[in-house]
This record gives sequence, C-alpha cells and structure tokens, in this order.
Amino acid sequence: MNTTDTKTIDVRGLYCPEPVFRTKMEMERLSIGEMIKIVADDPESEEDISMWVQRNGHELVSIKKDSKDLEFVIKKAK
Repeated sequence: MNTTDTKTIDVRGLYCPEPVFRTKMEMERLSIGEMIKIVADDPESEEDISMWVQRNGHELVSIKKDSKDLEFVIKKAK
C-alpha cells in the first residue's frame, strides 16, 4: 500500500483526547502493514499521537507540519 492508498482521517478542530481516540479506533480497523494518515491542528497532538504510537508498538512513518496543521502517517505493526 502506498501513501496514495492510505486512508486519511481529519481530526482538525478536535482536542485532547479526541485525536488519539479517533486514531485508535481507525487503527483497530486496519490490517497489519496498512497505513493511515491523521490530519490534526491541536498542538498537543504531536506529542499525544507520537506517544500513543510508540506505546502501542506501531510505526510513525512521518510527521509533517504545515502552518498550523500536523500530518501523521502511521503504519500498523500488530
């Protein structure tokens, strides 16, 4: 699966803990090896989502900052 096939969820306008909760729900629907893109604008999301990914053993493929938006690409590992 390449990034053009990656499902995107937009959590802009949502604040902690909602972006992490929505990420968790979507990750549960993926198969191992699939990726998801999260777009957030809560500044706390960078730390919150990064820590959640690490704690749960997934792979944070990339984080991109664009003005006030953060874009995460996460690969499901288990």
